[in-house]
Amino acid sequence: MALEQKLSLKLATKLVMTPSLQQAIKLLQMTRMELESVLEQELVENPVLEEVEELSVGAEAGQADEAAPAPAEGDGDRETPDPLAEIDLDAYFGDDGDGGGAGREIEIRDAPPLENTLTREPDLYEHLLWQVKMSDLSPRQRTIAELVVGNLDPDGFLVASAEEIRALAGCEACSREEVEEVIRRVQELDPPGVACVDLRESLLRQLVSRGEGDGSLAYRIVSEAWDQLLRRQYPQIARQLGVEVAALEPALAVIKTLETRPGRQFGHERAQYIEPDVAVVKVGDDYIVQLNDDGLPRLRISRSYRRMLRQMREEGRQADAQQFIREKIRSALWLIKSLDQRQRTIYKVAESIVRQQREFLDRGLDHLRPMVLRNVAEDIGMHESTVSRVVSNKYMHTPRGIFPMKFFFHSGIDRDYGDDISSLTVKRKIKQIIDGEDPRRPLSDSELMRILNREGIHIARRTVAKYRDELGLPSSADRKQYF
Repeated sequence: MALEQKLSLKLATKLVMTPSLQQAIKLLQMTRMELESVLEQELVENPVLEEVEELSVGAEAGQADEAAPAPAEGDGDRETPDPLAEIDLDAYFGDDGDGGGAGREIEIRDAPPLENTLTREPDLYEHLLWQVKMSDLSPRQRTIAELVVGNLDPDGFLVASAEEIRALAGCEACSREEVEEVIRRVQELDPPGVACVDLRESLLRQLVSRGEGDGSLAYRIVSEAWDQLLRRQYPQIARQLGVEVAALEPALAVIKTLETRPGRQFGHERAQYIEPDVAVVKVGDDYIVQLNDDGLPRLRISRSYRRMLRQMREEGRQADAQQFIREKIRSALWLIKSLDQRQRTIYKVAESIVRQQREFLDRGLDHLRPMVLRNVAEDIGMHESTVSRVVSNKYMHTPRGIFPMKFFFHSGIDRDYGDDISSLTVKRKIKQIIDGEDPRRPLSDSELMRILNREGIHIARRTVAKYRDELGLPSSADRKQYF
């Protein structure tokens, strides 16, 4: 069969992602912080874009100065009276109780020096390094100790072996025993239990620092029955240690007070504040949706560049400059239209959520309606993927609190009477049932399933176990209290 080349025409319909559509999709799924960063970058890169400045206080003051009457021609040589000359400053700044404060002595207190003001609290590494520098270690041991501190994770556990620390030190004269001795010295520092390789060793160190030595029952439980302790097998622990089960209670109470993460108290993480994208305000009997535009710049196309382009076009010169300005104006128009479309889409989705979750806003979490992306997409006439991008990483402020927009989307569970119930409501019921159970006889997942079935909620045992795990609640065996 011979091969040949030929031209042919073919008609086809397909969806093409234009640059403007791609930009609109990217802006739609951005968070407020990401959007602010993108807009600031566009303002820097695109000279045609400019931010609409709000009317400032200085501008108002300038307008007031312009509206003030001008001085007469003959007033230039006249001395302007001092407005403070007629005010009795001693009486103004004096105390009302003693009729004036002209002769009163004022106590002047020295403020602390600026360099002594802490901007933040020391973290775990700084706290340990300060103790290492204050210790009586030799220079070589101090170098090893600094390496030990540098190889601690944020929880305070050692993540490097003695051989690795010896290799990092680059000291061939250092023996493994010397490195292990320095590690033991670091373990004696504050906080107790730091620089250990695992939780068991850390707990033993903490017990020793509290005076619970080898002979104490708490120390024996951690050192000799660690696996049984993790599985809460208290009868087996009592038989192994040769004591009564009731005798374990005070020792277990001491173990429960130990710190599982020694470096926790030095983990000073700053709180991350949420700025909602949408606010829902109740006005009378209606809920009004308001978009939060605070912090987002208001963009427009520069008038000077538009005049410049018009002038160039009339004079017929500088074709390259015309093309450059025309491209920048087109890019600015795409961005402004995409921003407007983003805000309109967010508003439509939020309005649909408020309309379908009216019972939740009025009566609380127990009345949260089951809802999926398809319900909102059909309500506003958009695709589910668009709704998914809108609700991603965005928050809504309601009279019930601040919630992620994804919070309102949950699957429904059948029940005998009324409409389907939200899975979030079922999780809350499971938590309420577990909170009210007898801790000595906790309810199993099968018993929880039967209780919910009696309330008309059709749910399987594996679904109950799944929801319990999502709530962070342990199983019935781990919830059981022996004392």
